[in-house]
Amino acid sequence: MLAVVAGTGFDASPRWPTRIQVFVANSGSDNVTVYDTRLGKVTATIGVGDYPAGVGAHPSGHRVYITNESSNTVSVIDTRSLAVIATVPVGANPFGVAATPTHAYVTNFGSHDVTVIDTATNAPVKTIPVGRFPHSAVAHPDGSRVYVTNNGGDSVTVIDTGSQTAVGTIPVGVFPSGIAIAFDGSRLYVANTGDDTVTVIDTAGNNPVRTTKVGNAPLGVSVTPGGRVHVANTGSNTVSILGPTGAPLDEVKVQRMPEGSAAAPDDSFVYITNTGSDTVSVINAKTGKPATPFAVGKRPEGVAVTS
Repeated sequence: MLAVVAGTGFDASPRWPTRIQVFVANSGSDNVTVYDTRLGKVTATIGVGDYPAGVGAHPSGHRVYITNESSNTVSVIDTRSLAVIATVPVGANPFGVAATPTHAYVTNFGSHDVTVIDTATNAPVKTIPVGRFPHSAVAHPDGSRVYVTNNGGDSVTVIDTGSQTAVGTIPVGVFPSGIAIAFDGSRLYVANTGDDTVTVIDTAGNNPVRTTKVGNAPLGVSVTPGGRVHVANTGSNTVSILGPTGAPLDEVKVQRMPEGSAAAPDDSFVYITNTGSDTVSVINAKTGKPATPFAVGKRPEGVAVTS
């Protein structure tokens, strides 16, 4: 099984699924909307904690992790039964989450650290100090590293998943928020909300190699299997589309206040949450053309796609 989440990379081999589910965290209605792309409709609404903000998928596709920012917990959803199977206490104001096969990493915006959850037991096993106001996280496809954006430190912290320690810091732009990784793990893409840019990082040396200007207040970012980068610009109601090197390709108008971005693993569509219109925009991953959006709960923020 394959899974792709905004900010998380997985197996890019062409074993594409026939069924894909989109999970959307609705911070204003304290629930998660599940949209089945094969059926073309919403199939479930799942109640979670207070102010759900972030969504991360296990590489198997069998679990989704929802960060509940106001209740300081993570809801674990079984993607087959579409039920919450565990509620895990974490740090203060959790926001982003990324998963490897063995652990989930939760960024705690208010306590400036990352909670590590054992995915077999759904128990927190460690807390890792990172930079100020950690926002989002992404796992390397081989599971060896997790990268965390520090919204208050203009940097990305590199976590070694073997030792469960922070092993490096990468300078980026102003107020880094969303982060995504190429399917082959070669590049990171960081959306810098404060200076309207995307920083491209070479993961071999953890070096920034390009800074690209995008729309106003970029937040969410995702990468398709074909290498296109989609950046949700919440201040300009647009999505910037970049090539693998970070070169600008196009800009698409979407609905009000786009925030989250997630790409389907079959290179079909990209899903953008619009917090100002309670919808999800759908963009063709190959052509950049918009398709019909669908309605979700109140103030949708995080989004993940599983198969």
